[in-house]
This record gives sequence, structure tokens and C-alpha cells, in this order.
Amino acid sequence: MSPNEWIALGLIGGFLALMMIGIPVAIALAVSGFVAGYIGFGDMLFSLLPARLFGVVTNYTMLAIPLFVFMGVMLEKSRVAEDMLETIGRAMGGLNGGMGIAIILVGVLMGASTGIVGATVVTVAMLTLPTLMRRGYKPSIACGTICASGTLGQIIPPSLVLILLAEIVGESVGTLFAAAFVPGLVLALVYVLYLLVLGKLRPSWVPAIPAEERARAIPGSLPRDLLRSVLPPLLLVIAVLGSIIGGIAAPTEAASMGALGSALIALLARRMNWTLMRETLHGTLTITAMVFFILLCAQPFSLAFRGLGGEQMVHDLFSLLPGGELGALLFLMVLLFVLGFFLEWIEISYIALPMFLPVFQNYGTDMVWLATLVAMNLQMSFLTPPFGWALFFLKGVAPPGITTRDIYVGALPFVLLQMLAVALIFIFPGIATWLPKFIGW
Repeated sequence: MSPNEWIALGLIGGFLALMMIGIPVAIALAVSGFVAGYIGFGDMLFSLLPARLFGVVTNYTMLAIPLFVFMGVMLEKSRVAEDMLETIGRAMGGLNGGMGIAIILVGVLMGASTGIVGATVVTVAMLTLPTLMRRGYKPSIACGTICASGTLGQIIPPSLVLILLAEIVGESVGTLFAAAFVPGLVLALVYVLYLLVLGKLRPSWVPAIPAEERARAIPGSLPRDLLRSVLPPLLLVIAVLGSIIGGIAAPTEAASMGALGSALIALLARRMNWTLMRETLHGTLTITAMVFFILLCAQPFSLAFRGLGGEQMVHDLFSLLPGGELGALLFLMVLLFVLGFFLEWIEISYIALPMFLPVFQNYGTDMVWLATLVAMNLQMSFLTPPFGWALFFLKGVAPPGITTRDIYVGALPFVLLQMLAVALIFIFPGIATWLPKFIGW
């Protein structure tokens, strides 16, 4: 190995060491990148970096991030999600596992309208977990369902994961949105089937809402409530995603209409006020600043790694793997899964994936299929103990009777179901690629 390759290894090791001692991710990326880059090729790094940073902040596609975040935060803060959950829960409550299925369906709608894991998990947990416990749900099943529901927003478009992956792999955002749409629905269907089977085999774990309680509802109110609380956000999702996937509007343009539509929904629900707007703007600013700060701090890291010959080193490593392209894909999937135990999806996306991408470009791998597999894999990082963020969010708002063991044990079956979904897309690439091809992306 050349001296520069040893420095590239030290770059990765230094980043991990800084992470382990508690340095924030963005700072660890920037510091390790600057130090290794300066050791490797002097102050040349500092002359190359401004152009990279300018490219990030002036990327028109990235403007979709704050707009989609605004749409999600507005719908969450205006309690539209609460109304959806209550109404769908009543509609599904007669089934064993029906409340759990309602949570999954709300996760699909919130994922397609918010895409923010923390907001979905916290909202759903605060609204449903005490109720599920009171109705006799097994604690681990209730916790796992809520966490899994919250992570659907990372694969169902519009998703920040997909926007950033589109930038990394060089595909359009609309193409990845179209590619991930069906796999996201397939994953939600797998969750629903799991709860239905559980309701048949273990009805005492996921009991239905008692008939007496359902009978107390106002006759004929359910259809009206469905129209009032579910239809507006559903139409907003259809309008935003339909315009992107159908090629009518660019992602940034559709995101701006989504942000406006979410504000109109809050206005029609008579919940728009200055406090709501201030909280929405503050939440949007906080989330957007976090994403862009990490993106900017990742630039010296990736620039130093590439300049030190890290890409060629990774390529040589992959050439030693048996099985060619298939072996390389399996290795990447396993590696991303393991990294998901310790790192957030954004670090994995901007640090690990660019290292391996040239290998698959040389193989001629379908980038749309690869990006969908990666997005599904990254979604698991939110559920995998010990550092799955969905688990942390749930623990923060869980009632005193819910233990950490309940949350971890409940998440494991859904991690296995996610693995099954990844395997289906791996074996049948058409699940991800047929819709982009059908609409001509």
C-alpha cells in the first residue's frame, strides 16, 4: 500500500474515533477530512473545497428539502395526523390487529406527506400507545408497530433519503421517487399481513376494539370523518407525487405546492395561527440546517478520501470478493446493514456509499435499482438496536410501564420483515424498476 492509502485508512479510523468519543458527526467529518487532506497533499485541499461547497448550496434540486420538510412539519404541528389516526383506527378497529394496521396505514400517509421519522413516531406513540396498552395489546407488538410505521417515511416518497441518494448516484429525483413508490407500498403490505397473521394466531396479543365501544360512535359519522380528516392529506400526497412521477412538475416545484397545500389544509381546518406558523418555521429551519451542515462538512472528507486514492483502494478490495457484481452487491448490503447499527443514514449515504459507487458503475449496475436497495437498507438503520433513532424517539415519549426491552424486542420482527422486503427487491429488480420504465423516466 502507498503512503496515501494508509492516510486514507487513517482518515476513516479518525472519523470513527471522533464519533466514539462523542464529537458531533458533522464536526468529525470536517476535522478528519481537513487533517488527512492536509497531511496527504498540503493546502491544495483548501483551494479545491470552495467549488464543492458552492455546488452544494446552489444545487436547485436541494431546494426541495426545506419545502418538503415544511410540508411535513405543518401537517404534524396542525394535528392533521391525529385526526387521521383516530378516524382510521375506528374504521379498522373491528379486526384483531386492526389498530396496528391503522397505525401502519397512517404511517404510509404520514410518510408520503411528512417523511420525518421523529415526528411520525412521537405523534403516533403519544396518541396510540396508552390506548393500545389499555386495550390489551402486547407491549412489544405495540412498540414495534409504532416504530415500523414511523420509518415508512424514509422509503415512501417524498423522502429526504431519496433526494440525497438521487444526488449521489446521479439519477433524477423523480426517477427514484417512482422507483421507491411500489417497494414502499410492498413493505407496508408486508407489515399489514404480519399483523393479520398475528391476529389469527395470537388474537390476545392484538385484540379488536370491543363491540360495545364501537357501538357508542355516532351512527354515520365514520364516512364523514374519513372525508374530512383523511381525504385532504391524501389528495395533497397524490397531487405532489403524481406531478413529480408524471413529469408535470420538477421535485422543487412540486415541493413548493406541497408546502402551500399543507398550509391551506391547516387553514381549512381552522388551526392556522401565528403560533403554528412560528413552530413550523422553527422546525423546518432546525431540520434543514442539520441536513445541510452535514452535507457541507462531508465535502472535505469525501474530497480528501478521493484525492488520497481511497476509491481505487475500495475498487481493489471489491475485486478480491468472489461472485463478481452479485458478490459485491451482497457485501454492500451486509456492510450498510452493519453500519446502520452505529451510524445515521445521512453519514452512511455521504461517506460509505460514494466509496463503493464507482465499483458498481464499472459493473454497469442499474443505479435506480441500487439506490432503491440502499434506501430500503438504510431504512433498517432506524429500527436496529442499539442506536436505531425510531427506538430512541419512542422511548422518549413512552409511558412508564414500557421498558427498553419491550421496544427492542418489538422492533426485531419488523427488522426481519424489512430484510424480507430487501430480499424481494434484490431477487426481483422489476419491483423497483418497472414504474420508472413504464412512465418513461
